[in-house]
Amino acid sequence: MKIVDVSAFYSEQGGGVRTYVHQKLAAAARLGHVAVIIAPGRESREDIHPGGKIVWVKAPVLPVDKRYHMFLSSTEVMRILNREQPDVVEGSTPWYAGWIAGHWQGSAVKSLVMHADPVAVYAHTLLGARLGIARVDRLFGWFWRYLRRLNAPFDCTVVAGEWLARRFTGFGLRNVVTVPFGIDRAHFHGGMRDPALRARMLAACGLPETAKLLLTIGRHHPEKRLPVMISAVGKVNQARPDGVGLYLVGDGLSRARIDRAAAQVPHVHVAGQVPDRALVARMMASADAVIHGSGCETFGLSVAEALCCGAPIIVPDTGGAFDFAGPEYSEVYPLGDADGAAKAIGRLLARDWNQLAKAANAAAASRIGTADTHFDRLFALYESLVRQRSQPRT
Repeated sequence: MKIVDVSAFYSEQGGGVRTYVHQKLAAAARLGHVAVIIAPGRESREDIHPGGKIVWVKAPVLPVDKRYHMFLSSTEVMRILNREQPDVVEGSTPWYAGWIAGHWQGSAVKSLVMHADPVAVYAHTLLGARLGIARVDRLFGWFWRYLRRLNAPFDCTVVAGEWLARRFTGFGLRNVVTVPFGIDRAHFHGGMRDPALRARMLAACGLPETAKLLLTIGRHHPEKRLPVMISAVGKVNQARPDGVGLYLVGDGLSRARIDRAAAQVPHVHVAGQVPDRALVARMMASADAVIHGSGCETFGLSVAEALCCGAPIIVPDTGGAFDFAGPEYSEVYPLGDADGAAKAIGRLLARDWNQLAKAANAAAASRIGTADTHFDRLFALYESLVRQRSQPRT
């Protein structure tokens, strides 16, 4: 089976999409398939990989992030699709790449891959507190109409989280299938708690090793609601003489704002990007809890990784991160509510950490798969759809 992914946001300097694409290529090699990634880049060329190749289409730079380029024409992409004649074509965004995949006239099975909800990411973040989530969704009825039209020619719409499947189905998208992401268990697993690393992280927060340590990981973007967590820790520390440190890992377009917010609250340290995945896993295992702010995560990757490392979690009450919550190892707070988050922090830190960690490890073992299991399920879905397509109609 040949799968061609029209991937608008793949970049050699990218993060999550780049990781996912290379996992897909490796899975194709392992399972005997071929994966072809069509991506916009600074020049037209082909890079051969085990399991397939990346076909670059020369395209202009994306103005808001020069690591990426953007398709402005479908002509070359359509030509490549005609040449490759895939069994499955994926449109990996709800924007132009999805439109190209949906409007290609070939006979392949078509899959719309939705790894985000743009209304939740942007409109809920910017307007939800003032207008309410339901009203914002109504105001963006035009977007849901657009998405239903985009969805129409596809045989399936793939999402990574059950909450997103429920949400899209509720707005009229058809053939929505959940294929959960998986975690790299070579890096993220139990038994890595490191007291010396924990002490260094607390020292960076200006606290002794007897204090409590919270960790949050994610790009600096408004949807992550990092100021909510910073404010919550400030409130907690007003009532805790022993102190709670918040250690932030990540970077992004809101970095300056996050630096300013952290400078106003004691015991908050902005560490920036940490590219060493093994070190990130040890940080998770060494924290007293991993706290999360976004209510629109597709899957909640960092939360899933934290559970695999045995870290208790503190999450908002909606989105992919909330799907991982369980009373045995987590606390939940209202999305965007710093007071509620402070209370959730207090509740969790009052509980027995060893019991929380044991329950987190058990939940990870039963609920969270690996990257291999994700692609096993995804490719099995595609094989089933290809077989259905090939069967003669009666």
